[in-house]
Amino acid sequence: MDIKPIKTEQDYQAALEEIARLMDAQINTPDGDHLDILATLVEAWEEKHYSIEEPDPIEVIQHRMEALGMNCKDLEAMLGGRGHVSEVLSRKRPLTIQMIRRLSEKMQIPAGVLLQTYKISNQRL
Repeated sequence: MDIKPIKTEQDYQAALEEIARLMDAQINTPDGDHLDILATLVEAWEEKHYSIEEPDPIEVIQHRMEALGMNCKDLEAMLGGRGHVSEVLSRKRPLTIQMIRRLSEKMQIPAGVLLQTYKISNQRL
């Protein structure tokens, strides 16, 4: 088994090709171990070079509203009234834990997404 660090895009592509070749390898065999190590190396490379930013909670709410055919009035019960809806969506008011719970339950948005840091007014929350 010849394992080396992934340092370049070429190394990364070669590792992906080797993973594809080893996909049917049995666990606890030399090929299975090779696959496991390569997958770990590729995962580390991708995390460093192709990491995905956490979603912005307000954008997620707006996207989910659109997907569910909701309007601002539909959020009033979850956010505490028309003024709160407007302030939250315009980033003038941060989401509270109670709001997050309601949004998560009613709109099926994972609470972890709503807890992410996001820009409000001129500060980060």
